[in-house]
Amino acid sequence: MKFVLFNGGNVGLVLDKGIVNLSDKLELLKNLSGQLAMNVLISEITNLKSEIIEIERSENLIGMENVTLEAPLPSPSKILCMGGNFTEFGHKKTGSMWGFLKSSSAIIGPNMSVILPSDDANIFHHEAELVLVFGKSGKNVKEEEAFDYIFGYTCGVDVSARMPAVSGSTVAEFQPWRGISAPKSYDTFAPIGPVIVTKDEISDPHNLQIQLSVDGELRGNFNTSDMAHSIAKSIAFVSSFESFQPGDLLYTGTNHQGLGAMQDGDTINISIEGVGGFSFDVKDPLKRVWDKGIDQETAKDVREGTSGPGQRKRPK
Repeated sequence: MKFVLFNGGNVGLVLDKGIVNLSDKLELLKNLSGQLAMNVLISEITNLKSEIIEIERSENLIGMENVTLEAPLPSPSKILCMGGNFTEFGHKKTGSMWGFLKSSSAIIGPNMSVILPSDDANIFHHEAELVLVFGKSGKNVKEEEAFDYIFGYTCGVDVSARMPAVSGSTVAEFQPWRGISAPKSYDTFAPIGPVIVTKDEISDPHNLQIQLSVDGELRGNFNTSDMAHSIAKSIAFVSSFESFQPGDLLYTGTNHQGLGAMQDGDTINISIEGVGGFSFDVKDPLKRVWDKGIDQETAKDVREGTSGPGQRKRPK
């Protein structure tokens, strides 16, 4: 099944020829909208499934031309993220796990705009990621039970401001959990959508092709089989630091070999095999300019571990 939020926070069931408005048809969802409505659907899906299957036969469909899609989960209580979770096409050995939180206020949906802040960033990168949606609450989840906590999947971009290194600063020790990441938590820095695909629709989430293009130019193009740490291991890891609730998100990480600058006027499209895809644009009030195309310096730095992502980039 595929679920969306549309036209002012209504919950929709996506079918081949249109959308069924579940907010009108499910008693539990009446008088609810947005994140709260989706949380109820996710939490009660086992009890609602037979009713939804009946509703699938409905002839009262809304055509896609009359639908405005929104972020399917506009205000989750937490966005958990895996860092450095890909082998970069086998160039990097599997290292220690680490992760961070991204502010929930960063969420935007399809066809919205990422607004670049005026902060003195080296560069702003797009990171295409498979995002999983939790279906029930958890903490200290065992790896072998991790998939029991997944409701489904959606597409996401982890927008990242690469900030200049502070002169003379050092990292005293490796930090496996880094809390809220400010450079990744600006408003609009978490585009997600267009749908939530239930986990039963995805036979193998470790074999999905992810692509990201900018103005039609393909940049990111990799498979989730390149993950250094599996989804189950990632859930066990993040839940050892943070609890989560139904409707919370886990960004599973990206391959850095297709990153590039995000800048004013860009139209960015992400697509994930079996999940879907959507577009958004970029606005920068300062009209900063970087080289177009793949950021080869960052790709090399990440492959070789010689510098942090974007540390050598500056706007022209």
